[in-house]
Amino acid sequence: MIREEIVERYLDSLLRGDRRNSRVVIEETLQSGTPTNLVYMEVVWPTMVEIERLLRAERITPAQEHLATRINRTIVDQLQNKLPRRSARNKKIAVCCAPDELQELGGQIIADLFESDGWDVRFLGGGLTNDDILTFVHEYAPDILLAYGTSPRQAPSIRQLIDRIKDVSANPNMQIMVRADCLTVPKDCGRKSEPMPLPLRRNRRWKSPPARCLLNRYREP
Repeated sequence: MIREEIVERYLDSLLRGDRRNSRVVIEETLQSGTPTNLVYMEVVWPTMVEIERLLRAERITPAQEHLATRINRTIVDQLQNKLPRRSARNKKIAVCCAPDELQELGGQIIADLFESDGWDVRFLGGGLTNDDILTFVHEYAPDILLAYGTSPRQAPSIRQLIDRIKDVSANPNMQIMVRADCLTVPKDCGRKSEPMPLPLRRNRRWKSPPARCLLNRYREP
């Protein structure tokens, strides 16, 4: 378990735009023996969630959010190759997201954690049209399509994408998941019987990413 003091030091460095000290906090945490995937889930993810919350509450400026998110993403890029690698699970997931930098980071973290867990991952990022995503789904045939960071403004477009996928039977066995603030979620994310699409829990401060819930949900016994 990572001490909250570490997370607070990292968040403070991010909000000050201090690239060097942000790297120092992460390196010290790794050198203490903390596994990389735990750094993802208990340092990088919760600071991203907190930055988003502070921005919405107008407690930080857009410039601070941009500085923090770009440093955080650089850290994630550096950590990705240090994640443990499980054997292949013969399962595929495609991750798309809203086009802004903060949501791209969240989608990238989820993609990295699934890849670490043995999934075949395609991270599409943001900015694609529904037609682009539909074509990719038809060709790649993932087990899960995950749309990360959908806002109320983007919800109608996601609904249209889901309806089109169903209408054309692009991949009948694929499950669709949406991590969104505008949708409600079941209290128990561990069951396999909930109807799809299944929105993901919006995490509160210092909580770990929904990838943990997803990995537990789809992990083989």
